[in-house]
Amino acid sequence: MAAEGVELLADLHELAVMGFVEVLSRLPFFLRLRRMVFGALERERVDLVIPVDYPGFNLRLARHARRVGIPVLYYIAPQVWAWHASRAADLARDADRIAVILPFEEDFLRAHGANVEFVGHPLLDRPAPDGDREGWVKDLGLLPENRVLALFPGSRAQEIERHLGIFSAASELVQKRNPEVRVVVGGATAIPDKAYAASPYPVSRAPDLLLRHATAALVKSGTTTLEAALAEVPFVVAYRMNRLTYQLARRVVRVPHIALANLVAGRRVVPELVQDEVTADAMARALEPLLDESDPERRAVVSGLREVRSALKRGGAGPRVADIAAELLEIA
Repeated sequence: MAAEGVELLADLHELAVMGFVEVLSRLPFFLRLRRMVFGALERERVDLVIPVDYPGFNLRLARHARRVGIPVLYYIAPQVWAWHASRAADLARDADRIAVILPFEEDFLRAHGANVEFVGHPLLDRPAPDGDREGWVKDLGLLPENRVLALFPGSRAQEIERHLGIFSAASELVQKRNPEVRVVVGGATAIPDKAYAASPYPVSRAPDLLLRHATAALVKSGTTTLEAALAEVPFVVAYRMNRLTYQLARRVVRVPHIALANLVAGRRVVPELVQDEVTADAMARALEPLLDESDPERRAVVSGLREVRSALKRGGAGPRVADIAAELLEIA
């Protein structure tokens, strides 16, 4: 957005905080940001507010925009179906239009009175990554015949710190039993190299290429589960968080799965491990059949991932959201 000339009041990296306990330590920052943004809505000539996900801040922003008479287009709706479903009615009241990217969200929000449209998922609009396998493995010091296990510990520093060590330990167990397997870490572009120093494995800064050439993956819960699903790379999902945050989350989160790919499919397509289940041995045992292309378990997972792609249906989310924004601006 900055490259397109958008004036930023706060950088995304300042906002990249997850968890109840973790947010408390940043509360003064978020209170200052709220005063700044709410003040801008009142001082400037604002014709449309487009909150994107980030519910802790943006649900309050949408409410304030409605109070001062500014139309709201909420794009990538907060996951109120997963936690605090009572907020769905608030979202329906405060947003003039809601554009959702997961197919099951449309019926859920419409039942709460929202003017909602499933616009497709933006991941379907990503161009296929360039680069042949031969050149890719050579750059990473691998051999063409190697089976590749990809690790995706997260896109935030706190996630990488929490997951990288245990993901690497699981990979070591896999390699002991399968010496021909090679491990590569998917590095987030904005995270410095030192964040990955705890792992002995090479880091690829082109995660789309890594998914294209990986045999299987170990993935932190989040959008990467959909990226892996669309690449048809069988994977195991794992997630750990602050223990107090986890205890609080258990009381408010009401979903049968943590992986978006499983939620979209409506069933357990890929294995999931959460909190105390996230051990090196458990992850290694779940990964091993997925690294064997002749294993029936791997074939079943790949078949399920194709269901996920089919359920997401279509691309073109960006142009559809732009059309909705244009309609609201005409009304304004």
